Amino acid sequence: MSRPSPDHHASTTPSGRSRLSIPGSGLAKGLAVTLRTMTRKSVTEQYPEAQPALPPRSRGVIGLFEENCTVCMLCARECPDWCIYIDSHKETVPPAAPGGRERSRNVLDRFAIDFSLCMYCGICIEVCPFDALFWSPEFEYAETDIRDLTHERDKLREWMWTVPAPPALDPGAEEPKEIAAALKAAEKLAAAQAAESAESAGPQEGAS
Repeated sequence: MSRPSPDHHASTTPSGRSRLSIPGSGLAKGLAVTLRTMTRKSVTEQYPEAQPALPPRSRGVIGLFEENCTVCMLCARECPDWCIYIDSHKETVPPAAPGGRERSRNVLDRFAIDFSLCMYCGICIEVCPFDALFWSPEFEYAETDIRDLTHERDKLREWMWTVPAPPALDPGAEEPKEIAAALKAAEKLAAAQAAESAESAGPQEGAS
């Protein structure tokens, strides 16, 4: 049985065919990369004097827009690290019209995120059906005490003001359905108000 030559090592291509490699070719390629890197000028960012230019979608910290939160608990249930703590209570809302039924709604008491446990997966932001959680590129919130990494609702609200604005829509794209529905409702309301003002102005002119 013949042995392969020690000067050539058999390898296979992605298609499965065997090919021969020259001894020392890997070393030569590595040295070539080293030489190319040595000829380039290295740039060191002087942090913290010079802040890094982070992309707008960086995952730094999570901000809470409390007005949109309905205490559905979906973010806390889907969190793989169980680092979101939510407390709430129910309140009775009087009927909107006479003779209607009273309704109950959830009122948020506590919303906290423990960033010492958070792995920044973004699942809570993705599953929130009411857009109450947002990514902020801010990352400078290190603490000497691990307990201070649990940010309560007030702190999470402060992070909301560092959330960048969403990118502009494509000029050729269709108008979002939500905006179209809101504009249609506003037009109907304006037309109804104009009709009421015209009816109220009619009797006054006739009386004069």
